[in-house]
Amino acid sequence: MRKNSIKNTRINQEVQKELSTLIARELKDPRIHPMTSVLMAEVAPDLKTARIHISVMGDEEAKKNTIKGLKSAAPFLRGQLARTINLRNTPELIFILDESIEYGVTMSKLIDEVTASIPDRSGEETGDAQGTEDEAASEDGEEN
Repeated sequence: MRKNSIKNTRINQEVQKELSTLIARELKDPRIHPMTSVLMAEVAPDLKTARIHISVMGDEEAKKNTIKGLKSAAPFLRGQLARTINLRNTPELIFILDESIEYGVTMSKLIDEVTASIPDRSGEETGDAQGTEDEAASEDGEEN
């Protein structure tokens, strides 16, 4: 099976969906932060391993604890995956912390701060051009 085949893509989506459900509903580990989401699952073509990209909204301590909790719960999650997904091999789960969402949120806030501090010049330029035309038209109309 190739890496980008349709079958592998379907397996990736199914593993992601099942893991996100299992993490949200089945795991009772207090180390796992409630705002944990599964961003992506990459199952190897031989179905031996799966790289699971996890996003945690919280501080560094919460992220570290969540990864530790997920690594300790990996055998349980693998067993539950074997029950729900009918595969030849149930992949070994490797959890990877993905901070792309948090990075995007911080960059968005920085962009908002910069744009808020810059005066609105685009509105002034278009307003000036329209304003001079409107003023000229009204002056011509008043003189007639």
